[in-house]
Amino acid sequence: MNTRASDEVARTADAARALALARQVLAVEAAAIATLAERLGGSFVAAVDVLLQCRGRIVVCGIGKSGHVARKVAATFASTGSPSFFVHATEAMHGDLGMIAADDVVIMISNSGETDELLSLLPHVKRAGAPIVALTGNEQSSLAQGADVHLDARVDAEACPLGLAPTASTTAALALGDALALALLDARGFSAYDFLRSHPAGALGRRLVRVADVMRTGDALPVTPIAASLVDAIAQMSRKGMGMTVVVHGDGRVAGIFTDGDLRRCIARLPDLAQVKIADVMTARPRAVRPDTLAIDCVEAMETPPKVSQLVVVDDAGVLRGALHLHDLFREKIV
Repeated sequence: MNTRASDEVARTADAARALALARQVLAVEAAAIATLAERLGGSFVAAVDVLLQCRGRIVVCGIGKSGHVARKVAATFASTGSPSFFVHATEAMHGDLGMIAADDVVIMISNSGETDELLSLLPHVKRAGAPIVALTGNEQSSLAQGADVHLDARVDAEACPLGLAPTASTTAALALGDALALALLDARGFSAYDFLRSHPAGALGRRLVRVADVMRTGDALPVTPIAASLVDAIAQMSRKGMGMTVVVHGDGRVAGIFTDGDLRRCIARLPDLAQVKIADVMTARPRAVRPDTLAIDCVEAMETPPKVSQLVVVDDAGVLRGALHLHDLFREKIV
């Protein structure tokens, strides 16, 4: 076999080995989470209850790889309606302990449950009066025994082929932290709109923007009384620059809509526009949405044939509350 062929065989063997190892790692970590799910019980419910009763903030502590997990868990709590922050166990012993108060709940993460820095912090947190939830892989450990609630996050084996690098254990701890945060989210009745307040930017925020947040109202809203003339309606359309005007009854209920397209059709078939009433040429029962509708859902409403560029926004009684143009959705980067 020539050198080039030998190199190709070696690369193929290396690729197969890498894929086999990757699949093994994923299988081990998936099994760790599945086993963790089977063990959940009263301690998990107790931990959720402690967190639900928290009147301060959820403080998550760890060090090393568990510290990285703790940072992410704290961020998940914070973004799902439970004020939270991460404290490095070593920094806590050098001043950051002042961040922890009696109204807080402290979550300590350590696979061994014997991490010196966390054990040194334990009595000081107890003295501060904050309940402690420990998340460890050893229910007999000093940290587990010293906590108010212990969550068992043990794994049968690490995914590392050397059995050394924290892999399955950190994955299990992270998954358990997510489970706590989302169980707490559900218990608090946290909604998608609450989520929006923590995620106003980016794709997540745009997906959760409501019509009420982007619709045109007040002086920016083109409105024409149903008794008005077509000429009055055209003047209203020109001033507001929305390509339409909403026609309303005296009590504010929407009667119809008149658009640029309607105007073009009127010019083509009516000889004297000055004599025309808006009620005779408007489109009755226009496409409408509620203020609490997700703005992204309006795209589908506009695209449904016959396509439209504007939507009327009404309340449950059919009273006009605003209007939305496709350009408004582009401006807010909804589409």
